[in-house]
Amino acid sequence: MKNFDVIIIGAGSVGVPTAMALAQNKLDVLVIDALASPGQGQNKKAIGGIRATHSDKGKISTCQRSIEIFSTWEKTHGDNIGWIQNGYSFPAYTDDDANKLKDLMKVQKSFDLDIEWLTSAQYEKLVPGINTQDLKGATYSQKDGSASPLLAINAFYFKSIEYGARYRFNEKVTAITIVKTKQITVTTDKGRYRAAKVINAAGNHARQIGELIGLDFPVAPDSHEGAITEPVERFFGPMIVDMRPSQDSATQDSANYYFYQNNEGQVIFCLTPRHLIKGTQSESTSVFLPQVAKRMVSLFPKLANLKVRRTWRGQYPMTPDGFPIVGAIKEYPNFINAVGMCGQGYMLGPGLGELLTRIVTGQLTDDDEDALKHFNLYRDFTGLEQFK
Repeated sequence: MKNFDVIIIGAGSVGVPTAMALAQNKLDVLVIDALASPGQGQNKKAIGGIRATHSDKGKISTCQRSIEIFSTWEKTHGDNIGWIQNGYSFPAYTDDDANKLKDLMKVQKSFDLDIEWLTSAQYEKLVPGINTQDLKGATYSQKDGSASPLLAINAFYFKSIEYGARYRFNEKVTAITIVKTKQITVTTDKGRYRAAKVINAAGNHARQIGELIGLDFPVAPDSHEGAITEPVERFFGPMIVDMRPSQDSATQDSANYYFYQNNEGQVIFCLTPRHLIKGTQSESTSVFLPQVAKRMVSLFPKLANLKVRRTWRGQYPMTPDGFPIVGAIKEYPNFINAVGMCGQGYMLGPGLGELLTRIVTGQLTDDDEDALKHFNLYRDFTGLEQFK
């Protein structure tokens, strides 16, 4: 039986950058995944947006660090991961939404988020051709951006191997045995491995991993659909998040939606269904594209003639309040969760990998402890992430 300092279950948006950070700190790391290669779960279904524009300190500070890693990756390591600093924007078309955004800005700025309020005229200049009827203004976070999930996960993967991390693909975890406080055995359908600490970064399967040690983690995946167009010359900058639920009877089963133009000129978009589809089925539906296309063209008519190349469906491993679960569990202090990313694992991953490394090595700062309060498994889950 091989021994490791840390075993990570899941080679996705969180598991791979965590392996990279741990291995960089000279820890002996093994990553186990049931799929054939890194990022084959929900990472490859991510649309690529990376924002620190959240409503709590934990997510804001973690994603601010992620943005630093994404934005400097090519300069530091030489790999082009498709990073562009295009920013995020939340236009408001009702007084109620405008007031909510402005109130939230006060909280966000208190956590050092770089965000500003744009008037309707200023926003139209940033996004020429946007529908200005009833537009009250918009928040704009210029340091947010986007990168290619495929290029990024592979860059992190090969860098983690360079640092010494090891991977076992096509292996399903079947049992976890915690004999002593500092000794955990992970059994797969192909072998057994022992480690001082285990990190559960299993995404959609976080709850099933918890069940292997007799615990029930409140993580349940639901489905969201996305699509990508042909590439065209760049014609707008920021991610645009329309917070309004649909009022049209033909598209009434949809809440907010969002879209941006990536580094290759393709427009990528996603919609939040009002009635969530639970489970892990990933087949595209016939409902999504007519719903979102009508709404997007109404908001931004310049999108009308773009050709859609493909659609897909992926999952958000959700918690009841929309915040992740990160940290050790009381029953087994050397079993650490990094689950329930609620569709934001890609943007949280690099910053979270460093935070998890400090948990493992016992080097948490006061700011880390403060951030982890928002991710605590033992919270009451009565809060709610705003403008998700």
